[in-house]
Amino acid sequence: MRVVIEAVLTGRAAPLGTTTSAIAKAPVEGPVAVGPLGLAGDAQADRRFHGGPEKAVHHYALDHAAAWRGELPGLPDLLERPGAFGENVSSHGLTEARVCVGDLWRAGSALLQVSQARQPCFKLNLRFGVPDMARRVQASGRTGWYYRVIEPGAVAAGEALDLVERPHPDWPLSRLLHHVYVDRLNAAALREIAALAPLTESWRALAARRLASGAVEDWRRRLGEAE
Repeated sequence: MRVVIEAVLTGRAAPLGTTTSAIAKAPVEGPVAVGPLGLAGDAQADRRFHGGPEKAVHHYALDHAAAWRGELPGLPDLLERPGAFGENVSSHGLTEARVCVGDLWRAGSALLQVSQARQPCFKLNLRFGVPDMARRVQASGRTGWYYRVIEPGAVAAGEALDLVERPHPDWPLSRLLHHVYVDRLNAAALREIAALAPLTESWRALAARRLASGAVEDWRRRLGEAE
């Protein structure tokens, strides 16, 4: 499987409402170095929840733009260009239904592995000026995903993103998101999620906690909703 990288994007931390964020990304021309913590020149304002080896590179599908335009007709300008969701890589042809946990992708000279889907947070509400945007992203399954960097290298817009290996073809991100956010206490699925070795440890631990407690964690603070 191959797609073309349409944009490589980075951003700096800047004020966003009452907080600070680097969610506003801009396209970069030419090759950009990719290391264990992500793209050269890219920043994360709060490394407790953003960035790090398991969230080194964020990918979002431009395929979703039409659906978002239909649901949010007041925001067409933001939704027409790469970077609306704070992604580092934008492309057409890959969505959460076509990307699997643990996929290895060659991006330019770097080798990336799909580590987890995105867990939307309240900064999306501020970014779009839509009070429930994080909830909308979560409910839609149009979350985007993260890569860890297996081999550092460089990546540029116009280069290919090639699938190298797919160890878990039965676990597309759409299935993972369904069991994390919809069918949330399916014990058989949670056992499988907890055992998915390439999945970020925090997601496997989440599945294990649900199995042990029979309860779902509270999302309201992350989504920026009243508790």
